[in-house]
Amino acid sequence: MPIIKILPHSEYCPAGAEVNVPSGTSICEALLDNDIAIEHACDQVCACTTCHVIVREGFASLSEMEEGEEDMLDRAWGLEPNSRLSCQAIVANQNLTVEIPKYSINHAREK
Repeated sequence: MPIIKILPHSEYCPAGAEVNVPSGTSICEALLDNDIAIEHACDQVCACTTCHVIVREGFASLSEMEEGEEDMLDRAWGLEPNSRLSCQAIVANQNLTVEIPKYSINHAREK
């Protein structure tokens, strides 16, 4: 099983973490299944950017990005060339290192 290394994030994963996940799982599902409560305001249907992650290692091993994800990512805070929506990025057989950006745009929560 591949390992996802999550870099420290002050709110979601202060100490960082490493989790074993079955291939075929989305990064978002893997984090949630391992008590890392990443935001996912649209319930993982590619309708927001709250689950945006930056894949620091293993990016090429993920499922191919579809047009809908590309369009949504344009709205993400801190977008980088190796950004993905974690609800759409499906883990293959390679280990990953991911970073959860410091900020997220969640229109449902903003005042």
